[in-house]
Amino acid sequence: MNKYDIIIVGGGAAGMMAASRASKRHKRVLLIERNKRLGTKILITGKGRCNITNDCDIEELLNQTCRNKHFMYSAYYTFSNTAIMEYFENQGLVLKTERGKRVFPQSDRASDVRDILRADIERSGVTILYNAMVKNLLVDEEQVEGVITESGQKLLASSVILACGGQSYKLTGSDGNGYMLAKQVGHKIVEPKASLTGVYTKESWTEKAMGVTMKNVKVIATYKNKKLYEEIGEMLFTHFGLSGPLILTASRYFLDTGYEHAKIILDVKPGLSEEKLYKRICRDFDESPKKQYDNALRKLVPANMVIPMIMLTGINGEKQVNQISKEERRKLVDTLKNMTFIITGGRGFKEAIITAGGVSTKEINPSTMESKKVKGLYFAGEMIDVDAFTGGFNLTIAFSTGYLAGDQA
Repeated sequence: MNKYDIIIVGGGAAGMMAASRASKRHKRVLLIERNKRLGTKILITGKGRCNITNDCDIEELLNQTCRNKHFMYSAYYTFSNTAIMEYFENQGLVLKTERGKRVFPQSDRASDVRDILRADIERSGVTILYNAMVKNLLVDEEQVEGVITESGQKLLASSVILACGGQSYKLTGSDGNGYMLAKQVGHKIVEPKASLTGVYTKESWTEKAMGVTMKNVKVIATYKNKKLYEEIGEMLFTHFGLSGPLILTASRYFLDTGYEHAKIILDVKPGLSEEKLYKRICRDFDESPKKQYDNALRKLVPANMVIPMIMLTGINGEKQVNQISKEERRKLVDTLKNMTFIITGGRGFKEAIITAGGVSTKEINPSTMESKKVKGLYFAGEMIDVDAFTGGFNLTIAFSTGYLAGDQA
């Protein structure tokens, strides 16, 4: 049979949730997935643990949505983060909430999330077509009628939901094909950009500290010396510059500036004022006056940061601490409290967690996720011009828009 009520293109988080909801409305649903398995991107989210959602209030969901947050109002209220948690718990998945109200499966296995979604839609009678790619949408007089696959197969339906993902992690199948399909029928695509990425720094010394994770540090992101973002948490030094949770979030603030005049200031000791840190360093130096500077640094920073700190402060590593001048001590304090990096750009789509940009929200009905240009055509997930910060918020967008599109289609 080549005739269905609803065809869903894309078997990721949004597509599977759309299929789940549509099938429970007693519709004949076909889910088309270009890979040989569903939910490939789910398996790599949250470092393989899958940060399903965030256990905050809806106002915070909106605040954590970077662009077009008001577009998400209906979706969040129709299928909220609480409803997402209830959905998975009702399917037998035990959840846990970690720092920052991030919700994970207790098993720490992203595969459990994918398997529950897949089992749900299989039980509900959804037909799944694997290893198939949609080449064209069938539209007649501004009404969708189905799709044509690359192999030339014509599949008919009165509703089509595009949940093809963005352009991040292309190996999972998110290569921008959904944008092409939307463009075919006259939709405007807001330029897709790689979002939530590590950043390149002008300072090449970060390579010497590659792999060092700094916890409980403060990151301040500035643009033209204006503060955009400030947070305490975790970051990572890499061969290209900086990464880690704080940096990924900072990168989203830089995205619309084009990274020009962008800086990151790192405060390694945010719990101490400059004066208190100075006194602590003087006290430590007085307790072991003949200790070499490089050894003394190990009480202040991880071992792999010692050589960069010697370079940044300009103090000889073999110098005994009782010979380090007041000015040099002040320089050490300033380096620890105001380590500054000039940001030259972000990593590309290959490493971006999410895509910013996509199908213009002005051309989608926020109450239904239906196209304003083509009747019966719906959108869900990352291919819409809506994105959020890290913390489970992007998967929340996927699940909420997927559910709403599946319900209304």
